[in-house]
Amino acid sequence: MMTRIARALRRFRRKEEGSAIVIEFVIFVPILFSAFLMATELGIYSMRQMFLDRGLDIAVRHIRLNTGLSITHRQIKDMICDNAGFLEDCDDTLRLEMIPIDLRAFATFDMTPDCVDTSAAVQPVRGFTLGQAQQMMMMRACVKFNPVFPTTGIGKYLEKDGSGKARMLATAAFVQEP
Repeated sequence: MMTRIARALRRFRRKEEGSAIVIEFVIFVPILFSAFLMATELGIYSMRQMFLDRGLDIAVRHIRLNTGLSITHRQIKDMICDNAGFLEDCDDTLRLEMIPIDLRAFATFDMTPDCVDTSAAVQPVRGFTLGQAQQMMMMRACVKFNPVFPTTGIGKYLEKDGSGKARMLATAAFVQEP
């Protein structure tokens, strides 16, 4: 029985008619597979970004139209998480910044976004101020997420914190109604 298997393997090794196809297969399949993984990661990233933008837009609309209400960071965060359906662990990984903007002396957010780092100690919320009527406001949301394929393609190159989570940002500017 072993001699039959050995003979069959020798015959297979001597054949040359399919070797060019095998080489092409070995070269191109990993490239196609990695492109598929990157497309999947990018599609899921885009969907998460769309949900974060939608949640932020709905929360900003509520803040803009209800100037008289005193809204807390927690309430805005809950509004965003309720309207952003696909963000995993949104309550624990979302952080907001909101600052008033002076149109004559424009100043923007700090260059490093205030994001949650689950591998470090809890930090207080930075730069959250409720505006007044007719005041220009700017809000930035930062959410952390686990990449689908963290070791390949796009997931490999996303900036990650100590716990391996990547960040996603959304920004909105609005004027509070009177």
